[in-house]
Amino acid sequence: MTVSDKQKIADFLDMTSDFLGSGYKSDKKEYVFEDDAVLTAREESIEQIAQEIKVCRRCPLWETRTNAAPGEGVLQPLVIVIGEGPGVDEDRQGRPFVGRAGQLLDKMLSSIGLSRNTNAFIANVVKCRPPFNRDPHPGETSACAAFLERQIILLKPKFILVAGRIASQTLLQTTESIGKLRGKFKELKIGNDVYPLICTYHPAALLRDEELKRPTWEDLKQLKSKLDEN
Repeated sequence: MTVSDKQKIADFLDMTSDFLGSGYKSDKKEYVFEDDAVLTAREESIEQIAQEIKVCRRCPLWETRTNAAPGEGVLQPLVIVIGEGPGVDEDRQGRPFVGRAGQLLDKMLSSIGLSRNTNAFIANVVKCRPPFNRDPHPGETSACAAFLERQIILLKPKFILVAGRIASQTLLQTTESIGKLRGKFKELKIGNDVYPLICTYHPAALLRDEELKRPTWEDLKQLKSKLDEN
């Protein structure tokens, strides 16, 4: 199916839903599909980055990993979600956010209409598990920084959602607590591009402390509001 065919189907669905709802076509934003060649090239580039990550030896974490977890999701994400790093389940499977915290993250994203299967991409600031799930060292996050930047530049998300203290402090180059960083939109500059970014608590923190669920939900609602505006 060509991009033109996809656009025709999208326009038809738009007209059908408007007619059934009110009898006329309202002023809606159009669906935008990228050219198939662009998506193919992007897929190949993302896969190339993933292969580089899987054999990377830029920091000592490669010595203790079972599998690196490069990231996963769609090629035209509305949102890139960035966490700290793989845990034991992620190290075993080579995928990000697949353990208990990952299952909770999927539910959090679903609550605002996001999914790694349809409109989001999931990544981490380090791609290999730090031993015993310790915090990654600055040299380890620095070693992985170029991989993450390349992923963001290629995927061109509308927004970035950062989960947890380590990822937030790493991306924003700050020592402020997650309690102070969360709930406010900031800007992440990569090259000539600027990406709106919001921080929130890591889903693993919510599993430990249920009182964090309410502020996290407030952060997600802010992101949902911004998504609805775009």
